[in-house]
Amino acid sequence: MEFVQQLINGISLGAIYALIALGYTMIYGVLRFINFAHGDVFMIGSYVGYFAATSWVNHFFPIGSVESTVLVFLISMAICAALGATIEFLAYRPLRSRPKLTVLITAIGVSLFLEYTGQLVFTANPRGFPPIIANHILVHTKSITIDTVEVVVICVSLVLMLLLRIVVMKTKIGTAMRAVSYNQQAASLMGINIGRVITFTFIIGSALAGAGGVLYGTEYPSIEPLMGILPGLKAFVAAVLGGIGNIPGAALGGMIIGLVETFVSGTAASTYRDAIAFAILILILIFKPSGLLGKREIEKV
Repeated sequence: MEFVQQLINGISLGAIYALIALGYTMIYGVLRFINFAHGDVFMIGSYVGYFAATSWVNHFFPIGSVESTVLVFLISMAICAALGATIEFLAYRPLRSRPKLTVLITAIGVSLFLEYTGQLVFTANPRGFPPIIANHILVHTKSITIDTVEVVVICVSLVLMLLLRIVVMKTKIGTAMRAVSYNQQAASLMGINIGRVITFTFIIGSALAGAGGVLYGTEYPSIEPLMGILPGLKAFVAAVLGGIGNIPGAALGGMIIGLVETFVSGTAASTYRDAIAFAILILILIFKPSGLLGKREIEKV
């Protein structure tokens, strides 16, 4: 029965990693570079959710109500989407024709800028995330406890991933994203606005990171300006594990990392909880560099 409890906890954590990993994998799929500032957009999402719940939304709806919860999510996703578009416009768009190493170094610089600006604006002291979801025990036995927060985290993550799948597979902009990911030059020749597609990709990925930040703050109610580093790196590992550039692979990788981390933390090897993700990264790069669902690509030189 303890296995079932750890399984539920792992799925809940893995769902959050999957939301963050989707941003990494979409941006890589379109631009072929890793946006290392993505974990810090996740951190901003947590803070936006915190201030929305404590300063803005509670003037209209009580904290814990369905209306306030939905508003907190929407505000956090909207502001993170705007932040993602701004980062793309100011930091990455001028470097599109530059070597990928230049863009990578810029991404690290943007990440550090967000982290230390966060410390300046929000202070380095941890803040307790408000209970935006009214938490009730749904199932309670001798060895299993399932509460409202875990169910909401899993359900919201699954709904967002399903909506992303619909956008990518069933809409015109999703078709354009897939075309640009497959061959950017050919897509441009076919009349697709590459800049618009790239901006939209940043908007969607950052909005998902914002939702993940709110869910993380709800599940682990303590936030601080450097909180995006480890979840961001683990989500990057999840994207590589599933196959970088592959959307279902990112979701699968996030779930696997969350489950493995949870099961490890419940054993005597709990001190290796944060290291296990990087051990998985090393193994996947050695034995299957393309990831579980990724396809091997041949580069011409």
